[in-house]
Amino acid sequence: MSERASVPAEDEQADDESTEEQAPVTTGAQSVVRALENAGAEYIFGVQGGAIMPVYDALYDSDITHVTMAHEQGASHAADAYGIVTGDPGVCFATSGPGATNLVTGIADASMDSDPMIALTGQVPTDFVGNDAFQETDTVGITQPITKESYFANHSDTVGNDVSEAFALADAGRQGPTLVDLPKDVTQGETDVEPMAPSTPDTYDVPEEADDEAVQEAADVLADADRPVILAGGGVIKADASNALREFAMEYEIPVITTMPGIGSFPEDHELSLEWAGMHGTGYANMAITNTDCMLAIGTRFDDRLTGGVDSFAPDADLVHVDIDPAEISKNVYADYPLVGDARAVLRQLFDAMPRAPDADEWREQCQDWKVEFPMTYEMPDDEPLKPQYVVETFSDVTPDDTIVCTGVGQHQMWASQFWEYTEPRTWVSSHGLGTMGYGVPAAIGAKLAAPDQEVVCFDGDGSFLMTVQGLSVAVRENLDITYVILNNEAVGMVRQWQDGFYEGRRMASEYPWIPQFDKLAEAFGARGFRLEEAEDVEDTIQAARDYDGPSVIDAHIDPGENVFPMVPSGGDNGLFALEEDHLEML
Repeated sequence: MSERASVPAEDEQADDESTEEQAPVTTGAQSVVRALENAGAEYIFGVQGGAIMPVYDALYDSDITHVTMAHEQGASHAADAYGIVTGDPGVCFATSGPGATNLVTGIADASMDSDPMIALTGQVPTDFVGNDAFQETDTVGITQPITKESYFANHSDTVGNDVSEAFALADAGRQGPTLVDLPKDVTQGETDVEPMAPSTPDTYDVPEEADDEAVQEAADVLADADRPVILAGGGVIKADASNALREFAMEYEIPVITTMPGIGSFPEDHELSLEWAGMHGTGYANMAITNTDCMLAIGTRFDDRLTGGVDSFAPDADLVHVDIDPAEISKNVYADYPLVGDARAVLRQLFDAMPRAPDADEWREQCQDWKVEFPMTYEMPDDEPLKPQYVVETFSDVTPDDTIVCTGVGQHQMWASQFWEYTEPRTWVSSHGLGTMGYGVPAAIGAKLAAPDQEVVCFDGDGSFLMTVQGLSVAVRENLDITYVILNNEAVGMVRQWQDGFYEGRRMASEYPWIPQFDKLAEAFGARGFRLEEAEDVEDTIQAARDYDGPSVIDAHIDPGENVFPMVPSGGDNGLFALEEDHLEML
């Protein structure tokens, strides 16, 4: 359950609350909690256990709200989503051994997507470490490759500082997860040392602005381009640079493409928007990438699902790459004009440095022509089952622009990104780099607690939903107004699509005819369940689910043969995409 210290009655409170002082810390565990309080943490997602118990005991008197999750993996995904929506590190707790290892998938997910998160794990007493004690695991060793830093707390006097530094590091520069492993003797040990304010190590130097000469060179080549595009990655949103991006693109009239993590950084209803590119991106975005002569890429790591074959990615383009992490410059795609710095700051530098707008009237017309030639459409014959695209599109039409969309991973994720119109940042919450099935259910919990006044919709697949369905009990207990929409094709659909397209239709272990009735399962958890099978019932079912005050689950039985297109085959040329399955044989 979510638990918070009780608030005293008004007559018991001090006349001047501003003079109320915090009680001094007396244990390492209290120092851990004080560090989180000082950092501004409001929620902790976790699961109680033996080695972490002293920290939970210290949390008893804190104003931080603890949300008990049904599984530690869910705690990490909820914290991850909280960080995406708020921009501040989400916090998750787990005990030692299996508790810590259950966090690993969520930590790796946050690492791949540069999401701010701090994980605190219990550990066996220091003297037992290395002795194969009960529920002992080398948590630091396991998580070091998937965190910005993993700390092993070795003293009660300094454990609070460890947590403060880890919190600051998760938020600084290129955001990402950190972890502090907390031996039980350290958290139980006595101390009167107050933790320092959150601060990064002295050796951690984050660039702000790019070199002025390099910025001017980049601005000049962009102004001289005939076919310029902007590629906005997730780093634009992490840097709160969406407004700067919009001002720059609109002032200089440059078409904008996003990556999947960058969805929402630029409004998709604007005429300059080409939406997102990559394996299942729009045809017009991929055509623009293939034909551009100058690309301004901001906050993207050029992963393989975006680029396809690196040799055929933007082959004629001068590449200006803006990134806060110098390790990403020329890692996957060579940068002709590297600009290392904060996305918002560098965009403002570029804005001031541009000598003029590019002469790109014909190019913008060409981009509009591609929208007509390769529209994002689908067919809805009366004699065929419900189409998933229609469910997503209808939901998008009836909800506010700031509605937060969460997803699991699979075909449903692609449809949710293709057929929902995104106009605001931090409204798309999904697993990109790691591609974690099961992400959606707990992520929606974290998103809703992060933004209680915004609608939250989670599109999931039947396979993905099953992996973390126990999280529905948390949404019910907390009475969170979340609508879960299961696009149910009784399969792990993306695997099945690849089997049909590339493995001669051998559907090994991809079909799920044995799945439960999710509307009935939802009712068993205490949520409201709906079964949806006909297109004519879509609007009424959506409205009924939205009207319900609490979590609801729509089990939408969709056409099991429907696939995700456009599709660029893995390693292929972005400009050579299939619009239907038969096209794959020609690529």
